[in-house]
Amino acid sequence: MSLTIEMLQEHIRRHYLEKDSSRGLHATFTWFVEEVGELAEALLLNDRVKIEEEIADVLAWLISIANLLDINVEECFKRKYLENQK
Repeated sequence: MSLTIEMLQEHIRRHYLEKDSSRGLHATFTWFVEEVGELAEALLLNDRVKIEEEIADVLAWLISIANLLDINVEECFKRKYLENQK
């Protein structure tokens, strides 16, 4: 099954938006930063399995932040990296 950014964002919205909303933007961002730190540790250890897990966590928390701000991740990416590259 192919997964688009839109599908991923909708999945995170459906399963986590209520919890993220009650936690709030600041606390959700703090969790995101913690996951980035865990990714940094995994990179330093050169632990491929852990790196992959942490990349997934970082992506999920980033999308949670976008959902809290009602930002479409796919559209942001297109504007920044696809349309501006012409």
